[in-house]
Amino acid sequence: MEEIRNNDYKYRVEVCFMPGQYPLYAQDMGIVVVIDVLRATSAMVAAFENGIDRIIPVSTIEEAAQYIGRKGYIAAAERNGEVVQGFAYGNSPLAYVGQDLRGQTIVMTTTNGTKAINLAKEARQLVIGSFLNLTALSDWLVQQDDNILLLCSGWKDKFNLEDSVFAGAVMERLLESGKFGVEEDSSIAAKYMYMSARDNFMGILKAAPRRRRIQQLQLLPDVKYCLTPDQSTKIPVLRDGELVLLDTAPKA
Repeated sequence: MEEIRNNDYKYRVEVCFMPGQYPLYAQDMGIVVVIDVLRATSAMVAAFENGIDRIIPVSTIEEAAQYIGRKGYIAAAERNGEVVQGFAYGNSPLAYVGQDLRGQTIVMTTTNGTKAINLAKEARQLVIGSFLNLTALSDWLVQQDDNILLLCSGWKDKFNLEDSVFAGAVMERLLESGKFGVEEDSSIAAKYMYMSARDNFMGILKAAPRRRRIQQLQLLPDVKYCLTPDQSTKIPVLRDGELVLLDTAPKA
């Protein structure tokens, strides 16, 4: 426990396992990292990796449907792991891999991820995390002088393993810097979950009860992609209700 509870920290890093608990954690948190590993935040990072200009996260299918067929826009909607009828895109990151998306905007609604983004949109800074940008995100967070909240999107406002393990991965890197400390038991739990899973992230899927649904929906290629770290250095950030690419260039 001593290796986790650093008493000389300047800033806090905490983990909120479910969006419904966000108000209990939000106070004094300057940076919120929204996490939806399977699959919304992974899809967002993949889209920026393939050149998308911006992503507009919306709460409802009706809002996203207004952009179907509009030039320069990709309308994406997912519910319960499936593409919503009438949409060409859901929340699969592989749908964006290998495409040239420059000059386009995605309008996206998902079961969990976009809900969490809109819940935390009033944070001083909101960024997007996934295994795809794990190292780039962690390195950037270590440089920030602020308290950080890792917000797991979960599944329909319930706890899930993959978001929590990812939060633990970021947690470990921030604690190793010596700059951050924790005060919440959930943060310590996330660290230990990561420590138990870090040698085999696909083992998370094998342990998850919803693995059968993932298999039924033929999502295993998506899952393997989403659980493969460091495929991107892109960090999406929320600006005026839209996700754009964070400028991580060092300040002069």
